[in-house]
Amino acid sequence: MMLDQIKALVASGESETLEFKATTGTRREAAVTVCAMLNQRGGHVLFGVAPDGAVTGQDVSERTVEDVSAEIQRIDPPAFPEIERIRVSGDKQVIAVRVTPGSSPPYQYKGVPYRRIGNTTRRMSSEEYNRMLFERMHAERRWETQPATGWTIDDLDIAEIRNTIAEAVRIGRLNEPGSRDPEELLRGLGLMRDGALFRAAAVLFGKTERLECDMPQCLLRVARFRGLDRTEFHDNRQFCGNAFSLLASGERFLRETLPIASRFESGRIQRIDEPLYPPLATREALANALCHRDYALGGGSIGLAVYDDRLEVTSTGPLHFGLTPDDLFAPHESRPWNPLIARTFYRRGIIKEWGRGTIKMADLVTAAGLPSPEIEERSDWVTVRFRRVDHQADMKSNIYLTQQQEAILTLLRRFGRPLALREVSSLLDHHTNERRVREDLAILKAKGLAESVGHGRGARWKSI
Repeated sequence: MMLDQIKALVASGESETLEFKATTGTRREAAVTVCAMLNQRGGHVLFGVAPDGAVTGQDVSERTVEDVSAEIQRIDPPAFPEIERIRVSGDKQVIAVRVTPGSSPPYQYKGVPYRRIGNTTRRMSSEEYNRMLFERMHAERRWETQPATGWTIDDLDIAEIRNTIAEAVRIGRLNEPGSRDPEELLRGLGLMRDGALFRAAAVLFGKTERLECDMPQCLLRVARFRGLDRTEFHDNRQFCGNAFSLLASGERFLRETLPIASRFESGRIQRIDEPLYPPLATREALANALCHRDYALGGGSIGLAVYDDRLEVTSTGPLHFGLTPDDLFAPHESRPWNPLIARTFYRRGIIKEWGRGTIKMADLVTAAGLPSPEIEERSDWVTVRFRRVDHQADMKSNIYLTQQQEAILTLLRRFGRPLALREVSSLLDHHTNERRVREDLAILKAKGLAESVGHGRGARWKSI
């Protein structure tokens, strides 16, 4: 680094990634900060810079640098930040320690882990330390890369393997392998080694009958509840199978279950009928659940729950690598919990872009006029929640609306003026029975969701 670069860095002030030390006499405190930066986003520790930001420098010898290096070597696991000397004036120099995010957190200095909070360094909580340690162990020995004991290629869906390769080649995410031999294809996908299948291969391509016995956590639970809680349901099913079959089952359930939402655009008299929640957004949520869930939990699963006012996609296991729900709706590094499974989904074209899935999901939902999706994390599960934009009024009633009643209510809310019975009927469908529309309007009025203005043939209807 040059002196001008040091001054520019100092001008930003101390922060999570920058700390000033007047002299190397505080090298022990500095090593604590280096430990904390290794555990997070990295940064710089500058010796020869006063707390107020004055770049004064200090006398520096080879021994001075060796003492700083020796103190940093007390950090475990070993880390080797770059140490540089920058001349300030005369014999005065600044020692700059550049710290990159550690590859094996959590790090400890003299047996104690640390983290940065703003421009201060604090002892890490035992909960956070254990989480980081678990993530390090996961990186070194992941569940998905362990051998699927007793499994052979005969236990896999060969057609699904070949379909995956064909689609990956078609969209340009895999070079043509020149063979359709299942073993060669699995090796190319990184799903087997030395003749042994990884557990990821079973999750991705396993036959249902074998998964039901060996990996019951390859489970999708779906339900359509009546109302806003789980007291009563219309539909309640379970599917066991590989990740691709579960994705297809989940999408089919949503197509069959979710109502159609109608909307009107300025200048168009015909309504536009679309699924209540954008299919690409719900597919993204389901694919993320399949890729990022914790398969090590034998009793785990993925859940799809449809309520009158919302849709929830829940997966077993918390967020990892320090990510928070808010982080997922901002640009972030893609660090899947199951990289082999996620990479195969990417090659198949199910995952479009690394690190942007949740952002794209939010864009699709808001573009459809719905509230931004929510992500809720608990200790052992994560839920993605989509909410209806028009349910606040529906909550006045605890009676389930039919698809046509929902369409009528949407029409009344969005058309902008009271509508006559004949207008409502024609806008819904040219073949809609006018008598049934009159009955549905009466039901909506009884629920307190709509009202009529005027009487007889001159009556007009509007939402409340």
